[in-house]
Amino acid sequence: MRKKYIIFGIIIVILILAILIIPKYLDKGDRTVKYKVLDSSEIPEKIKEILPKYLSEERALTCRINDEIYVLVTRGEKQTGGYEVEVEKIIKEPKSKDDFELVVYAKFKDPDIDDIVAQGFSYPFTIVKTNLDKMPENIRLEVEYDE
Repeated sequence: MRKKYIIFGIIIVILILAILIIPKYLDKGDRTVKYKVLDSSEIPEKIKEILPKYLSEERALTCRINDEIYVLVTRGEKQTGGYEVEVEKIIKEPKSKDDFELVVYAKFKDPDIDDIVAQGFSYPFTIVKTNLDKMPENIRLEVEYDE
């Protein structure tokens, strides 16, 4: 009877270890890219120079300045103020041994009908500085609209 309990205990320990260890091998590491949202005062001059070229488009793009990789997310031209862009997360998806794709998950917020907003065109955007050391092969923007 005692042997049954010992064997049962060993099986339970093995199952617990398998549940904890196997997902790490299947997932092949953390693919989340760390980043910092930049204030307007932190945006490098080179990005400030190229940014107007992309503000009228809804897209995500990467930019390398020195050894730093930045991700820019733009919403395009809007008729009024009150529109926002927020980067939720950035995921690195391997394409091959050396190449990868970035998937930027962004939340777009529109002004409420009752909100008082600035009248005039606006171009909402967000710029983040990543911890990447290599440019991605491709970048994809996944948008969620905040209601």
